[in-house]
Amino acid sequence: MTVPAKLRIALSQLNPIVGDLKGNAKRAADAHARAKALGADVIVFPELFLNGYPPEDLVLKPAFQDATRAELERLSVQCADGPAMLIGAIWRHDGKVYNAVALLDGGRIEAVTLKVDLPNYGVFDEKRVFATGPMPGPLNVRGVRIGVPICEDIWGAEVVETLAETGAELLVSPNGSPFDWPKSEIRMNIAVGRVTESGLPLAYVNQVGGQDELVFDGASFVLNSDRSLAVQLPAWREELCLTEWRRTPKGWVCQPAKAAKLAEGPAAAYHACVLGLKDYVNKNGFPGVVLGLSGGIDSALVAAIAVDALGPDRVHAVMLPSKFTSDESLADAAACAKALGIRYDKVSIEPAVAGLTWSLKDLFAGTNADITEENLQSRVRGTILMAISNKFGAMVVTTGNKSEMSVGYATLYGDMNGGYNPIKDIYKTQVYALARWRNAHVPEGGFGPHAEVIPERVLTKAPTAELRANQTDQDSLPPYDELDDILVSLVENEMPVAEVIARGHAPETVKKIERLLYLAEYKRRQAAPGVKISARNFGRDRRYPITNWFREDVPSKAELTDAQAPEKATKPPASPVNQKIAK
Repeated sequence: MTVPAKLRIALSQLNPIVGDLKGNAKRAADAHARAKALGADVIVFPELFLNGYPPEDLVLKPAFQDATRAELERLSVQCADGPAMLIGAIWRHDGKVYNAVALLDGGRIEAVTLKVDLPNYGVFDEKRVFATGPMPGPLNVRGVRIGVPICEDIWGAEVVETLAETGAELLVSPNGSPFDWPKSEIRMNIAVGRVTESGLPLAYVNQVGGQDELVFDGASFVLNSDRSLAVQLPAWREELCLTEWRRTPKGWVCQPAKAAKLAEGPAAAYHACVLGLKDYVNKNGFPGVVLGLSGGIDSALVAAIAVDALGPDRVHAVMLPSKFTSDESLADAAACAKALGIRYDKVSIEPAVAGLTWSLKDLFAGTNADITEENLQSRVRGTILMAISNKFGAMVVTTGNKSEMSVGYATLYGDMNGGYNPIKDIYKTQVYALARWRNAHVPEGGFGPHAEVIPERVLTKAPTAELRANQTDQDSLPPYDELDDILVSLVENEMPVAEVIARGHAPETVKKIERLLYLAEYKRRQAAPGVKISARNFGRDRRYPITNWFREDVPSKAELTDAQAPEKATKPPASPVNQKIAK
C-alpha cells in the first residue's frame, strides 16, 4: 500500500442515546455520508458511541451484546464506500465484554482495539462491567498507523507509551468525558502530557449531550506534536469537523482550523444545566415541564433554564400561595413568568392545608404548631404539582440547590417532588452567579428571550421558604457565603473539621453543619436526579452511608486553648466555589 502524504480525519462530536442502537447507527451513517462528501479518509466517533455512554449494566445483558454486534455488522456494510470509520462499541470475545473501538472499512470490521485502563472512581465503575483489554498496538488505517487510546487510556502514560513504541504515527482518542467545573483544564493538561511524552500529535474526540446526571460538553480538540492547539471544537453542541493532516519529515501535522472559544465559570455551568435538562426531557419523551414558581431565586433560575432548554411553550409555572406568601413574592413570580413568556397559574394551597389540618386536629390536640405544619404546606404544593403532571404529562422539575440538599433544608414528598433537578449540584452562591449571568446573556442555542428574565428584586431580597410569618433561610442557617465555604470544605475537599474551623468559622457552626450534612443523607437518596456540575456531586461521586455514627471529635470554641487551637485565618479565604465562578 502506498504511504499517504495527506490524511483527512473527520471528528464527529455527536449526541447518542443510551440503548438506541439503531438510532445511533443511523446517526453514525449520516455523519459518515457527510464526511464522505467532504472527502474524509477516516471518521472518528466518541467512546461507545453505538451503545451510548455510559451504558452501565446494559453491558451485562446478553441480548444487548448480541444486538450491538449485529448493528455493527450492518453499519460496516452500509458504510462500505467512503471513509474508514473508528466507532466505539461494546465487544464480546471469549465470554468477556470489552469497551472497544472498531475499525470499519471496505464493508467489514477490519480490526478492534480494546480499552486497557478502566476507570473505577467518581462516576465511573467500568471494572464492574468490562474486562481489561491487552496493551494495544496501532491500527493500520488507509496506510497510516493510528494509535487509538480510549478515554482513560490517556490519563496514564503506559498505553500511549506502548502505542508509540509499537509504531503509532499519530493518536486518535475517542472519549466519553463528562463535564465538571475543573475538567476542561485537566483534560488539556493530560493530553499535553501524553503528546510531550510520546512526541505524537493527538486528536481528542468527546461526546456531547446529557445522560441522566451526566452532561458531556464535547469540546473536542487536536494537539500537534509541538503541543500547539491546531483545532478546538465548540462545547455544548454537535459538530462534524474535517481536519487536514500532512506528513512531514518530523511526522504528521494537523493544519490549523476551527478555534472555538470555550465558555468558562457561570457560563459553562449554565450551559451544562440547560443541556442536561433538555436531553433528560427530550430523550425520555416528556412533552414539557411544570414547576412551582415561588418568587424566589432558585425557582426563577430553574424556570429560565427550562425555557432556554425547551422553549416557553413547553414550560408551565404554577404559583402555590399560602397565607404566608408575601405580595412581593406574588409580584416577583408573575414578573418572572411574564419575562420568560411562559404559562403562569395560581393555585392556592390554603383549602388543602386547612383540610389536612382539620383531619389531624384530634391526633395533634394539645401540641403546638411546629415544623410539622410547615412541612404540610410543602407537601401540599408537591402533591398539586404531581397532580398537574399526572393529568397533562409534563414532568415536574424540582428546584432545590446543593446548599439546601447538603443540610436537608428541603421536604421529602414536598418541594423535593419531581423528576429532575437542573440545579441540584449548584450551591446557593453559585445560583446567584448563574442568575446574574443569565440576565446579561443568552446561552448558545437557548430558546429564552434576550433580556433580563429574573427580576432584580429576586436577586437582592433575603431568601425565604415562607412557611411561617417573617421567616428567612438565615433563621436556621448561617449566611450562604459562610455556609457554602463550609460545605465546599466538607463535601468537595473532605477537609477535617479542625481545618474548616481554621478558615475562620465558629466551631459550633462547623459541627452543626457537619451533623446536618450526615443526617440529610436519607433525603438525598430519595432526591430526583440532577445535572452533575462539581467534581463531587451527591450520588455518583459522594456515597455516604445513611446509618452513620461517625463524628469528628473537635473541641468547642469555649474549650479551645491557644495550644489546642489550629492557627486561624484572620479572614476566611474566598470559597473555592466562588473562585471557580469568577475564573
